[in-house]
Amino acid sequence: MTPSYGVFAQYYDALTENVRYAERAAQLHSLIGKWQRPDMPDNILLDLACGTGSLSEEFAKLGWDVIGIDGSEEMLSEALDKKYDSGLPVQYLKQDMRRLDLFGCISVTVCMLDSLNHLTAEADVRRTMERINLFSNAGALFLFDLNTEYKHREILAEQCFVYELPDAVCVWQNHLQDTAPDYPVTIRLDFFEHTEGRRYVRSSEEFTERIWPRETVEAMLSETAFTLLEVLDGDTFAAPVPETQRLLYIARAAGGQKPES
Repeated sequence: MTPSYGVFAQYYDALTENVRYAERAAQLHSLIGKWQRPDMPDNILLDLACGTGSLSEEFAKLGWDVIGIDGSEEMLSEALDKKYDSGLPVQYLKQDMRRLDLFGCISVTVCMLDSLNHLTAEADVRRTMERINLFSNAGALFLFDLNTEYKHREILAEQCFVYELPDAVCVWQNHLQDTAPDYPVTIRLDFFEHTEGRRYVRSSEEFTERIWPRETVEAMLSETAFTLLEVLDGDTFAAPVPETQRLLYIARAAGGQKPES
């Protein structure tokens, strides 16, 4: 089941204000330019698990025809508000990434900020890769990042973070199951939204992320007709080091591969 991210969507941008979306989009755009074939027939970019549309908008500013897809109606509502304000031509669709269904083919797919870590079954990741390949032009690029074991065990683990937001306080608690190789972290968010006087209303959401080891990811890419081109640190865009918290994978699609039934 795909989480709805109801109240989380409302405060998502405030909680991720440290993400420099314009800079990240520019760096990804540069990597796409490095690897994209010159004969690619169109300029369509799919932002899979686009959330509130911040990255989608930055890619649109760079000249891409962007399709943003997310499974959360609440996240897409925030994205549409941004589109209304900016006037950028981003098309948003509500879909489960495991059941991706498009009217045509795309040149680039990006899936950022550990979205695939939220898929906790290998069959779901594999199915998502198959659907992306099915709707990709031959030679299209697939760029995605994944949290690492180091991040789950050393950064998130049993940590608790408190964020003071303009209209609420968020208590972010993590619980690590220290079990190889997936090291799942259950994330619980408690939002205390200020009402009248000194009263607060509490809302809670919970979801789980798991690690996908590099060798497993590389095997799934190969088995779903992708060719791995490069693996980088997803934050620095340099070569990965032991303390890398997020790995960025760049792969090339065979295109038009029929998913297994």
